[in-house]
Order: sequence, then C-alpha cells, then structure tokens
Amino acid sequence: MSSPKIKRALLSVSDKSGLAAFAKKLDALGVELISTGGTAKLLKDEGIAVKDVSDVTGFPEMMDGRLKTLHPVVHGGLLAVRGNAEHEASQKEHGIGDIDLLVVNLYPFEETVAKGADFDTCVENIDIGGPAMIRAAAKNHRSVAVIVEPSDYEKLLGDMGQHDGATCAKFRRKLAQKAYARTAEYDGAISNWMGAIVENKDGKAEGFPRTFSVQYEKTQTMRYGENPHQGAAFYVGGGTESSVSTAKQLQGKALSYNNIGDTDAALECVKQFNDGPTCVIGKHANPCGVAVGDDLLSAYERAFSTDPESAFGGIIAFNEELDEKTAAEIVERQFVEVIIAPKVSQGAIDAVAKKKNVRLLECGQWSTEPADRLEFKKVNGGLLVQDADLALYDKLEVVTDKKPTDEQMQDLLFSWKVCKFVKSNAIIYCKDGMTIGVGAGQMSRVNSARIAAIKAEHAKLDIKGSVVASDAFFPFADGLMAVANAGACAVIQPGGSMRDKEVIKAANEAGIAMVFTGMRHFRH
Repeated sequence: MSSPKIKRALLSVSDKSGLAAFAKKLDALGVELISTGGTAKLLKDEGIAVKDVSDVTGFPEMMDGRLKTLHPVVHGGLLAVRGNAEHEASQKEHGIGDIDLLVVNLYPFEETVAKGADFDTCVENIDIGGPAMIRAAAKNHRSVAVIVEPSDYEKLLGDMGQHDGATCAKFRRKLAQKAYARTAEYDGAISNWMGAIVENKDGKAEGFPRTFSVQYEKTQTMRYGENPHQGAAFYVGGGTESSVSTAKQLQGKALSYNNIGDTDAALECVKQFNDGPTCVIGKHANPCGVAVGDDLLSAYERAFSTDPESAFGGIIAFNEELDEKTAAEIVERQFVEVIIAPKVSQGAIDAVAKKKNVRLLECGQWSTEPADRLEFKKVNGGLLVQDADLALYDKLEVVTDKKPTDEQMQDLLFSWKVCKFVKSNAIIYCKDGMTIGVGAGQMSRVNSARIAAIKAEHAKLDIKGSVVASDAFFPFADGLMAVANAGACAVIQPGGSMRDKEVIKAANEAGIAMVFTGMRHFRH
C-alpha cells in the first residue's frame, strides 16, 4: 500500500552531506520544504525554497536552539493518522498540516565523546528534538517516511519515482526500523557514557558503565550454527579495525558459523607477528601450527609441518600479501576451509579459483598498535564484558641460574605470542620460530604438556633444544618436569604460584632456563 504523495517534508540534519542535491530534487517534485537553523541556511544559500520551522510553529527558535521542533504543529503533523476523523478535526482546528517526510540525523554525540570533549560540551551534543521527531514519524510510518541516513536519499527518490510521488509500505517500514535502531544506538551511547561517569564518580567516562548497551547489524543469516540443528546469524558492529568482520570475501562458499569463529582466532593470532612472513594454521579456534619464514611459502610449510593432520580442513592466516606460489601450494597440498591475508595478489586469486569452494578473504593491513576494545561472552541470562587481552607481558624476569641465550629468548617470545591464542590450559613447544607441539584445552596443565610432546613426536619433530610457553603458572613442579624431561631447554610462564620456589628449584636442578612474565593469558 502506498502512502499519499509526499507533499511536505521537514529537514533538520547535523550531517549535511548530500542534502542540497537531495533537497533540490524534492523541490523539483513540488515538495514543500521546512527546515531549521543551519540546515535552512544551507538550503537557502543553494537557492532552494525553504520555510523556517519557526514560521510554521509561530514560535522562534530559542534557548540556544534547544527549543525549536518540540511543538504540537510539528509533532501533530508527524503523528496525525491520515483518514482519522478526530485527528483531522484537531488538525483543522489548530492549523496543523501533514508532514509526509522527515529527514533528520542527530547531533554528533558519539563523535564529540570520541574527540575527548569536556562534560558540558558532550551534554550540549545530546539531541532532544531529533529523537522525538524520529520516533514520532517512525510510529506513524503507515503514512510518513523517515530518513536518518544520507545513504537513503536516493533510495527514497527511487521509491517515489516508482509510486507517482508516494512511497510503498514495505519501504516505509524498513525506514522506520532503521530509525528506531538509530535512536536506540544513540540513547545507548549516551547511557554508556554517562553510566561510566556515574560509576567512577570522578567526572571521567572510564571503565565499565553501570548499564551497558550495544548494537550490532545483521550481515548474514547462516544455514546453521555450531551444529546443523541450531539456527544462526552473523552480526557486525563496533569498529573498523582489520578483522574477519570487515574482511572482503573474494571467492568461495558463504562463511559458516564455525568458519567465522575459527578465522577470527587464526587472524588475531597472526596479527601478533610483524617482524617477518608468518603463517598461522588454525583448527577449532586453536592454532595448530604457527611459524615464521623467509617468505610466506616457507612460513606456511613450517606451520603445516607442526601438525599436518590437524591442518586438514583448517583456517590459514597470513600477515603479508598472499602470493600466487604460496596459494597454489596450499590448494594442491591440503583441504582448507578459509585463507585470509591483509592483501591477496591477482595470481593468488587465480590459483585459489581452482578450488571454488575455498573461502578467500582479504582483510586489509592492520595497525601494529591496536586500539583498546571490549570483548563479550554470553552466559545464560547475562553478559560478561572485559578489556581485550592486548598486552604481552608485564616484565621479563629470568628467575633461574641458567640464562636463556638470545636465540632462546627470541623463541620464548615467539611461543608466548602463540600461547595467548591457545585454549587453556596451554602448553606450546617452539624451536627456531616455529611451533613443534601444541597442547590445548586440557583440565590439567601436566596433560597439556604431555599431549604437546606426543603431537610433536607424531609429527616427527624433535623437542630437544626447544622452548616452552605456559599460559599460566605451574601450580606444581610436575608440569615443569614434564617439559624438561621431554627435552625443553627454556620455559616462559607468568609466575605467581604459591610454589614458585619449588618450580624454580626444579628448573635449576634440570638445568633449564626460566623466564617469568608477570602476566597470564588464560583463553577460555
């Protein structure tokens, strides 16, 4: 069902991009334009016929612009139900004309806060009249179209063109949903900001707010979730950092629920490495092989050799542009679900095209200093929120008589970076810039150490002379002895156990070096 033709529109925007061209087209269609403040001035300067809202309401804008659209003539024009006798009688009695189109985007509150403005400036950028008008128009979307994003200007004109100057019900409903989503997002941002100030009681918006609002936009409805009997969808929001959420898919089937989770884990791991070509092969949100190399191909081959069995059906992430030779070797050697890199050469695209189902993603180059962000974990009836684990260590302290060599220290730091992305309890054996055994997700740290050694042996990799990372302290000396007996020559761990002295003593007796970081990296 179409609405009546759009004959009268109210335009009041902070983001004025594209507005003049849009208004000119409305004017050419015979739409009467009403506007406020700076928006009206812009349109008049462009030679567009526009009426000030104060001329419509009979009241001037006042209180530094705080009061201009909060008036029955405005809200009555937006809320009046067309064809309702009582509403129409009230309109006639009080001189309230219909407003068929509302174009509003809100004061830039989020941008003002992001710039670090003071409290009073942030408060002044809280829009009142805008959200009130948006909600009114969206409520009456059976008759009124509401636009909150400049990207919808041309869509509206297109819909009007198809419906003889009116708009269709489906389009108006879509616009109304976007309008309510925007006011929800806006109010959530204000609530989060003020809640953080209230919670900290120091006038600064830091830490976690008293209440927490977050909004994401659905980008994909999936065939199924973690298992085939579970429905699923992918929602994106909260930043523009290079990630699986912002990556461009160059080819392959649609990403599945598990693909996205596993690709995120592999990509975030490889983003830790900026000193040379690096490859991470992930499986079930754990890295099963990580290596640096002289080039991407050698990095991939070394990572693959860590655990060829687990690499089957895995996710492969690189920290440099994917080249044709590496891409061709991957698709010839193994079955792979996803390949992701900051850039992908045309030759690599052509090579992967031979396996049409392989998902090939280009995520863009990332910053070596990622911005702070929050992480969420849903539990039944609640939401856990924490700062992202972006730090590496507090300080490095050699606590044993034996000191690691420069080469061993380099491998210790390599293993420590990998350790951050392995599910707890995590034990990682590394040698010469490559993982040789990964023990993940065990309830006992000793068992993780044993499993990592078994996997290295199974892959025919020599543990002797390797280094080991443990994501948390060894609560007893048995875990330390397990890696020492397997052949490790140096260990890196957070320290902090009640039995640190016993563990250090065991390391000294075994003749291995041990470094404390003062920071653990549990990953549950």
